[in-house]
Amino acid sequence: MKMISFATILMTGAALIGCGDADAKAEKAQANKVEAVAAADSEAPQSDAVSPLYKDGINDANRGDNQNGWDTDQFSINLYETIEAMLVFLKSGGLQGGGINFDAKVRRNSTDLEDLFIAHIQGADTFARGLIAAEHILKNTPYPDMLKQRYQSYDSGNGKAFEKGDLSITDLYKIGMNHGDLNHTSGKQELYESILANSF
Repeated sequence: MKMISFATILMTGAALIGCGDADAKAEKAQANKVEAVAAADSEAPQSDAVSPLYKDGINDANRGDNQNGWDTDQFSINLYETIEAMLVFLKSGGLQGGGINFDAKVRRNSTDLEDLFIAHIQGADTFARGLIAAEHILKNTPYPDMLKQRYQSYDSGNGKAFEKGDLSITDLYKIGMNHGDLNHTSGKQELYESILANSF
């Protein structure tokens, strides 16, 4: 059964955002990424591009500390980040086999047996709440339409050709030189964030 880590999902999305489905070679390469990189970029992906990478479940579910830049194997209790990951998870078809496995440990100063139970329960609850919130976002908010509009330039013309890998660096240079001034378009980051923040 093929699985991929939650940390790799977070890391892969930043690189593939707005791109198309990954091919088998890209899938294997991304699945073998070093998880430590994930902590340096904790934004979860908002692209279907990573869906083939974890269609059979999420293994090695944990979080890092984005202040020190490596995977610290902490339990995933950051609801905001988990919602972002669950958005991609649902867009790829949801749980189709496999599951979520915690590869995490309590902190060194958490020395009671009770702490182990608290960590696992809270970690599971966070994924459950993240899944519920993500479903709400996809069904009851303008979020999906906003994303579709944001990346609509990849649906036709040069954008589609770029997404398919049909354009060389020279082609991109010529397009850039001949394009002229670009219209300014707001990224609406605060609006996206507010939709996520008000989903739970």
